[in-house]
Amino acid sequence: MGGILLLLGFEACGCVLADALFKRRAGVVRLWLGLTAGLLMMMWLPSLFAYALRFTAAAQYAALGTAALLAALARFFLTEKPDPLALEGEKKPFCGDMPAWLPIALVVPLLILSIYLQYTHTLREVDGALHVGQSTYGDLCLHLGIATGLQGSAYPPEYTLIQDVLLGYPFLMDALSASMIALGTDLAASFVIPGSLMMGLVYLGFVFFAWELTRSRAAVVVAYLLLFLNGGLGFFYVLDGVWQDSTLFQNVFTGYYAAPANMVENNIRWVNVICDMMIPQRTLLAGWTMVVPALYLLALAMRERSRRLYIVLGVLAGAMPMIHTHSFLALALISAGCLVWTLWHAPERKKALVDFAFYAGIAAALALPQVLTWSIPQTVGGSSLTGSLSLRFNWVNYDTSTGRLIDGYFWFWIKNIGPVYLLMVPAALLSKGWKRGLALGALFVYVAAEFIQFQPNPYDNNKLFYVAFLLMLPLVGSYLVALWNRLRGLPGRALLAAVFLAVSLTSGALSLAREAVSDYQLFSADEVEAAAYIRDELPADAVYLTGDQHNNLVAALAGRQIVCGTGSYLYYHGIDYQQAALDARRMLEAPAENLELFAQYGVDYVVIADSERYNYALDETYFAQNCTLVYEAGSVRIYAVDTQNDGNLQE
Repeated sequence: MGGILLLLGFEACGCVLADALFKRRAGVVRLWLGLTAGLLMMMWLPSLFAYALRFTAAAQYAALGTAALLAALARFFLTEKPDPLALEGEKKPFCGDMPAWLPIALVVPLLILSIYLQYTHTLREVDGALHVGQSTYGDLCLHLGIATGLQGSAYPPEYTLIQDVLLGYPFLMDALSASMIALGTDLAASFVIPGSLMMGLVYLGFVFFAWELTRSRAAVVVAYLLLFLNGGLGFFYVLDGVWQDSTLFQNVFTGYYAAPANMVENNIRWVNVICDMMIPQRTLLAGWTMVVPALYLLALAMRERSRRLYIVLGVLAGAMPMIHTHSFLALALISAGCLVWTLWHAPERKKALVDFAFYAGIAAALALPQVLTWSIPQTVGGSSLTGSLSLRFNWVNYDTSTGRLIDGYFWFWIKNIGPVYLLMVPAALLSKGWKRGLALGALFVYVAAEFIQFQPNPYDNNKLFYVAFLLMLPLVGSYLVALWNRLRGLPGRALLAAVFLAVSLTSGALSLAREAVSDYQLFSADEVEAAAYIRDELPADAVYLTGDQHNNLVAALAGRQIVCGTGSYLYYHGIDYQQAALDARRMLEAPAENLELFAQYGVDYVVIADSERYNYALDETYFAQNCTLVYEAGSVRIYAVDTQNDGNLQE
């Protein structure tokens, strides 16, 4: 309960802050920006205080006090003056000029689904075991380990998956959950509650952003559906297979990654943003929670030529690198495109240049320490970065083994994104004024992501593509509405629209349906009990020898230091883990011949469960005869390493 109250406290501070900074905006917009500001402060402020107080309850209280102080200062000194064009005493409707039904009708259904998915996909208890969904089975344990590993930790934090390595992965979303855990909130609730809140804010924010760009109810609805029910043409592959085998349609709902928005075997990689991005990839979710309001403020700043908005935008952008680096980079590229357009078309170029200089200067001053401390050492200076920060054409459609494209260039994008891909260019050309600056920014992102691989996994460039996609969809919605109006009186106009929407949305809808019924066990009841024992009864600074399975009970649930975790995480974070992984295997399989390694890594406990027995030629007899059994329940045994004065295991 304490963690929930902490979250509410930050959100209240954020709402007071936004109410002052954005006094001219509609009440619902101030509420959205306020909740976003509260989450931003909750992600950042506790970590700042953790440098002095470690990541403890004291750091949380100090952070909340600072948030309250910032809100009070904004209230007294930074409150926006009334709009000079507004009538004195005039009160705007809570939703401004946007129909109130629009955000309700669009956001509520997806938010209900998202809350359900957050619940079913985040450590749902079933007879003592912990279950998840299809999309979270692989990613969730990384985030669990960061959140549990931050408890009481010194700063800057280090990985629990490997020793003496700075945690360079954007960790602030998981730090927010860690803050809730520090004040007594259950691990699952600390993930589900902020995750659900952020999904709602992304949905709501996109409606506001699309409305600002279109002022069209139909365009907002179309853009919203195209974004959140995206999925490409994968369902045609399903239909083709069903003609030959009728059971293949059932496989969409029962198979592992057999849904039509994610069919690697058919080179369908443009996954549904809810299923495979927002639900499992918590850093992306946090990044979108911030990048959508950033794009909204950028659009307002360009339209109104408001230096105040550029300054606020600079602060928001500068806080983003350790929330989600890809969203920060996408925003920077979009802003560069907007700057180019503004300098080419603005009537007051000098003022425009100064405005962007304020924006860029503030963002750079806040972001550079993060980038230099965490991002660059991990991405550029990492030791296992095969293919990272290199030239690579056409995203995942390029086959490095043959040096050729897998599918034809345009066919790849059409079958992945759907017919909406063909509308991007005409939509950009149809847009006018400052909106063309946004379209140019989206083009900058697209080109950069098409030619540069920024991380070891080329697939991760989609986190850049998706921001450009998100940005362009309101313009596409406007173009479709204009096209609809031009076709007035044409027989079959409604049928054409229905076919377009069906082709565009079917894969995404099927993927969401499959995700809703997915269910996989991540941790057994025995593993859950063992993790609780480690967390509650054993020293917090102990080092554990375990297997390298991704669902590692010690690292993920207990948050304790292990010798080496899975390469599925460490390799793609640019970490040289091979020696540690080899040494862990040697200690598990031949402990008697590798006694010096136990001292080298400071191993205090050995945890043996089904994964260690299955994946290693485990010498469990040696541990049973030479170590002290401190815990045994079901399939899990924990041995304390007995050492002599020289730090070696007893022989």
